[in-house]
Amino acid sequence: MNNVVKPYKKFHELLFNILSPYFQKRLLFVLILGFVSGLPLLLSFGTLSAWLREAEIERSTIGLFSLVGLPYALKPLWAPLMDGARIPFLTNVLGRRRSWLITSQLMLVIAISGLALSDPRNATFSMAIFAVLVAFFSASQDIVIDAYRIEILNDDEQGLGAAMVTYGYRIGMLVAGAGVFFLADFWTWTHAYLIMASLVLLSAVLVSFAKEPSISSGEYFFESVKKPGKMASLSRWAGKFILAPFSEFATRPGWLLTLLFIVTFKLGDAFLSTMTNPFYIDLGFTKTEIAEVTKLFGLCALGVGLFIGGVLIKKIGLLPSLVVTGVLQAISNLVFAYQAIAGHDISVLTLTIAAENVTGGMGTAAFVAYLSILTNTEFTATQYALLSALMSLGRSVLSSPSGYLVDAVGWFDFFVYSSIIALPGLLILLVLIKVYPNHVGTKDP
Repeated sequence: MNNVVKPYKKFHELLFNILSPYFQKRLLFVLILGFVSGLPLLLSFGTLSAWLREAEIERSTIGLFSLVGLPYALKPLWAPLMDGARIPFLTNVLGRRRSWLITSQLMLVIAISGLALSDPRNATFSMAIFAVLVAFFSASQDIVIDAYRIEILNDDEQGLGAAMVTYGYRIGMLVAGAGVFFLADFWTWTHAYLIMASLVLLSAVLVSFAKEPSISSGEYFFESVKKPGKMASLSRWAGKFILAPFSEFATRPGWLLTLLFIVTFKLGDAFLSTMTNPFYIDLGFTKTEIAEVTKLFGLCALGVGLFIGGVLIKKIGLLPSLVVTGVLQAISNLVFAYQAIAGHDISVLTLTIAAENVTGGMGTAAFVAYLSILTNTEFTATQYALLSALMSLGRSVLSSPSGYLVDAVGWFDFFVYSSIIALPGLLILLVLIKVYPNHVGTKDP
């Protein structure tokens, strides 16, 4: 009997040791912040476009609504305020991070409520204004959430934090997508959006009870401009919170290679993901099949990958994890080449989505942790906003010729090339590890 119990006990202890770090209060709160970060994204365009079309708004007008997402790309412009500006009264009571987070969330509640109460048929312009405000305050809260997550966690917890915030983000997007559609069908669009606003409000209440990171921010803007020599004080503040994040990063060993790695690490993955939906359609998969396998099952597979990525970083370290996940991501692209040969085959598609999302989740956990470690807590919000914007460059700009490549070489060769495109990022990483092994350093200034 004891021979049976002992292996079970060892397995139970192993499982407990793997899972228990994820259930720390700080990480559970990061999960909540990830959820409220992912919630508004679709409300300002993706889900909103369905509401507009149901109201018989012209497709050309709906297309223009995609511009409301610009604040997400421009958020580095006002990120320095989150590092160096004090909100009267609130900052004294709540601290730098919580005061900005609660303020942005309360404004987000107002913007989502305004969107909910708008009439798409008779007030399309005002609806567009509220949609822009939702995107702006959503991007603003994202700046603070990223800074809060990085500052509240230790260096060895950044991988777990990256996994948890991404878990929450994906769940938030699911609620803002499928959840809102269900509520709107059962009730009305207005009620569905008001419920989303109430969820953000609930998050603001929870933030008021959370712990403030114990990191000093130096001189605040609203304090500096009250001192004698207003222009000199303003110039000093701008130098500290606008120029210093750039200049400090530029003094680090291998900083140019680091930036190049940030742009290229996910390039193969971005090249592939840009064309996956057209690929599924070309193979003859129905929209229901695509939704069930690539969205629902894919979300579960992504969750598994995020979990494995967080554990991997904890076990072997951040830089080795980046190498392992980078190689796996490149190999997973080749599974799509096999899918191109197999054609319309649900079982192969399930295998393809499992490989792509598990490895992608592992890579995301490692990469977000890497960006988090790179930031200096003197200006966490500004540097992370800049690094994450640079990360999106590969996804949005450098992957734009992917459609031309498909037309030129066909699906099978395209996926082979997308795997090869991932190699430069891996080579740069290996050079960084060899030549600048300490380029990550710590997140302490």
